[in-house]
Amino acid sequence: MSTIKETFKKQWIETTNGLRLYTLISSNSPPYSAPAIILVHGLSVSSRYMLPTAVRLAPWYHVYIPDFPGFGKSPKASHVLNISESADTLAAWMQAMRLPSAILLGNSLGCQIIVQLALKYPEYIERAILVSPTMDPKARTIYQLAGRLLMDLPCEPLHFLPVLVREFLAAGITCTIRALRHALDDPVEEHLPHVHIPTLVVRGSRDPIVSQEWAEKINHLLPDSQLVVIEGAAHAVNFNAPEQLVSLIRSFTKSTSQ
Repeated sequence: MSTIKETFKKQWIETTNGLRLYTLISSNSPPYSAPAIILVHGLSVSSRYMLPTAVRLAPWYHVYIPDFPGFGKSPKASHVLNISESADTLAAWMQAMRLPSAILLGNSLGCQIIVQLALKYPEYIERAILVSPTMDPKARTIYQLAGRLLMDLPCEPLHFLPVLVREFLAAGITCTIRALRHALDDPVEEHLPHVHIPTLVVRGSRDPIVSQEWAEKINHLLPDSQLVVIEGAAHAVNFNAPEQLVSLIRSFTKSTSQ
């Protein structure tokens, strides 16, 4: 497998809504006709957190990973964006990238952004892949979610913690808490029945943040979806089980394109 430096180039993209997003773009590209896939990171993390999956996707897809404002290497906006504003920013970034549509893959809070994008800009999404989608209505306070996060940490690989700490320090506690409050205020379950795109829902069997009950409810509410559970994986499936995830993505995108 190629190294990250060999696989991705770095660009600063000026969006059509006036923001500047740091973006990783796969450079050892597959054929021109290969599909484009955009990876949407979760709370207090960035494109770096998505790389284990992104590197494995690069041989078959044109891969793009933007850092949202205030996270990773992207500068802060005038305020911490809510979920709807984040979807607007993602659409503006796609316009700047001249990507008329793509497969969208999100982890955790990134799934909520993709759902909003599907509501506001459905023509931009060919298929959606929701990995460990939040927010479970049974844990919609900061304290409940913090408790679940602490339960998840021992389930993740040892090298995950330094990455998470580094990402959190880069984002800062103020940005993280405000973004989390926006996510908790987003009634994603009310939006799901209006998402009319082929969707793959993925949950790790050891994920305490996204319960099996909540994953099954998401799958039930979505008009066109399938749920797959990866045995042994925790919340950060894109980090702790990238090979299994990429295998699912390839099967899903082939089946829905036929």
